[in-house]
Amino acid sequence: MPARVVTPHSLNSRQHSMNLILRSAVDTDIPALTVLIALSVRQLQAGDYTPSQLEGALQSVYGVDTQLIRDETYFVAEVGGTIVACGGWSKRRTLFGADHCAGREDSLLDPTRDSAKIRAFFVHPDWVRRGIGARLLEVCEQAARSQGFSRFEMGATLTGVALYKARGYREVERIEVALDAGEVLPIVRMAK
Repeated sequence: MPARVVTPHSLNSRQHSMNLILRSAVDTDIPALTVLIALSVRQLQAGDYTPSQLEGALQSVYGVDTQLIRDETYFVAEVGGTIVACGGWSKRRTLFGADHCAGREDSLLDPTRDSAKIRAFFVHPDWVRRGIGARLLEVCEQAARSQGFSRFEMGATLTGVALYKARGYREVERIEVALDAGEVLPIVRMAK
């Protein structure tokens, strides 16, 4: 099935001027997504987490979730054919984490009772503060609404909390995700 594309006319003028294209992620994007995620984590989250937390999270929590790609609920933002950001939503129970993350639960949610999961947002450090993450979030929320969901939740990084608060999410609880060598990664469960 071809990737869904958000056309330039549906973008704001700032995003249009940079020729931002949003589309569904496909399997051939996985190598570029892997590089983008690691770069985003190491540079953008360095103010909120220690280097050992970041490396531990890259080994056991962060990364590509191929179920989102198979479900066609993961999106990439491209400029000039280069992926500059990614993010998605899920109709499955897993709150956060890549393919290699422990504790995954991929059973389907009931949109009349459950919240869609907002998942795995990463922006290239050279492309932050341009509205790309916010636009990806809007696209994810719209797509989830089209599938019957009216509520959303996520496991946000400390770095992402400000963006999500600005978009109407509230903090529900703080979670400590166990990493190797006794480290923990603080995550904030947020809902809207």
